[in-house]
Amino acid sequence: MKKKLVLTRQTLSPELLALAGVPAQLRNEDKSVSYWITATYEDDVLWGLSCIPADQTSVLGNVYIGRVSNVVKNLNAAFIQITADGGQGYYPMEKQKNPIFTKKIGKKPLCIGDELLVQVEKEAMKTKDPVLSTNLNFTGNYLVLTTENTKLGISSKLEHDARLHFRELLEAHKKDEYGLIVRTNAKNAADNEILQELEELEQEFMHIRETAVHKTCFSLIHQPEHGFRKTLQDADLASLTEIVTDDREAYLSITSYYEKNPNFAGQVRMYEDPMLPLFKLYSLERELRDALRERVWLKSGAYLVIQPTEALTVIDVNSGKNIAKKSAAENFKKINLEAAGEIARQLRLRNISGICIVDFINMDSEEAKAELMHAFRTELKKDPVPVQLIDITKLGLVELTRKKVQKTLREQINFQKSVDE
Repeated sequence: MKKKLVLTRQTLSPELLALAGVPAQLRNEDKSVSYWITATYEDDVLWGLSCIPADQTSVLGNVYIGRVSNVVKNLNAAFIQITADGGQGYYPMEKQKNPIFTKKIGKKPLCIGDELLVQVEKEAMKTKDPVLSTNLNFTGNYLVLTTENTKLGISSKLEHDARLHFRELLEAHKKDEYGLIVRTNAKNAADNEILQELEELEQEFMHIRETAVHKTCFSLIHQPEHGFRKTLQDADLASLTEIVTDDREAYLSITSYYEKNPNFAGQVRMYEDPMLPLFKLYSLERELRDALRERVWLKSGAYLVIQPTEALTVIDVNSGKNIAKKSAAENFKKINLEAAGEIARQLRLRNISGICIVDFINMDSEEAKAELMHAFRTELKKDPVPVQLIDITKLGLVELTRKKVQKTLREQINFQKSVDE
């Protein structure tokens, strides 16, 4: 499979801003806002889109020395201030195992005034504060070091023999005071590269733990990669065949990054054609527009309607212009199978997360339903973000959940709304 990553910096048209829900009074101001647009192609089919404001810094993954401002017993949660200007986050205490305190007030597990290391696990969304965790994660190219979950986890996308090998290798070298997750990227890495990264992550963790007690409250202790650099870190290096960009800064950053990663055997190419910008060459304006619209047309003439709500995302499958001479049952099955593949793609394109309900066209045959669920599950397994396909409800609706990793494409573009709310 050929996998290509296209990266460009671009301002967005008023039409795109409107589709993303940017208020009219802000669209003129947004003309000066540029975005890092990343498009991921697999065998020339677009599977991933991100649109991150170039000058906006995400707090996701940041580690702070926070101070407990309130403990809410009936929620089994606490609110922890993480910035000097009053910024705070929500901390679910049921996940608390072994926090790293820099100042402890009382004997209870968590008291108002306690100071401890916390990491932003989820960014602030609308009216909700960011979600904090004391299970600190330090991410490398091949491994993730975790501070509270001390187990050794291995990506399920790795083959069985590779998983056995990594378990044997790392159990002989990891310490009991932290855990490790082996990423999919490790599949082609040499043992010495894995162990070298383990040593680097371990040293980073030890340094933070030892020096944090000497730093003031609300200090930013650790900041991971963000923007397009985060995309590079998360990319499957072994399967990435080419990276194309028309931005000199990005090109230099990418080449420098991959010089340190021998697993990347692809090509980094600087695109230079003033007559046909990269944004237009790959029709990214149209791709973004299509990924923001509710209706998605399928090749058969059927279509999807994708509607995000506060609680969940609803996806409806409609036969539309599809008028086939086959039996209705056979035709509905064909449309549903086509829709299953496109829904899996749209989840990734739009970065939809949380609960999703899919209303496929009704089918009476249990065999056809089983075939659809098998096909849908197969497509969802290709997603680098964990997706759990639950089941078909009694009403014939398909339930699934997709892990929240980043903001949706719409929220990335309409970042002012997230900040204001």
